[in-house]
Amino acid sequence: MRCRLLRRLTRRLGRRGAFLLCFGTVWALIGYGQVTSPQRDQRALKLLLDIMPLDAWGSCWLAAGLIAMVSAWLPQGRDWPGFLALPLIVLPWCFAYLLAWWPLGIFPRGWIAAALYGALAIGIFVVAGWREPPRPKRAEPPYES
Repeated sequence: MRCRLLRRLTRRLGRRGAFLLCFGTVWALIGYGQVTSPQRDQRALKLLLDIMPLDAWGSCWLAAGLIAMVSAWLPQGRDWPGFLALPLIVLPWCFAYLLAWWPLGIFPRGWIAAALYGALAIGIFVVAGWREPPRPKRAEPPYES
């Protein structure tokens, strides 16, 4: 019974849904962490903090994660809110770290964080363009003649 239920859930979720569920969980955890225990060194976030406080950014990460987690269960074509929400919160952080590295020069390791966030955004865009593989058809029982 448990195996059958698990198979049905994974079949309903699909690969795109599994991606959204995993990344949505990570985004929600990042947001929760920013709200409950903000990072100490905030030099690289100067540009972001000029727009809004860190707990508001954390709430945006959390919201993006929840949107992706809910979208994971939607069929392909209707799961677009999740694939939009994930990079929408990542890209400002990518650019903030990049600008904090160069030209501002206030965070020497900013290029590393910018590269990581940029790679995540690219990966999300790639998966968003993938089609869910077709389900294999059930084999007919063999008939004796």
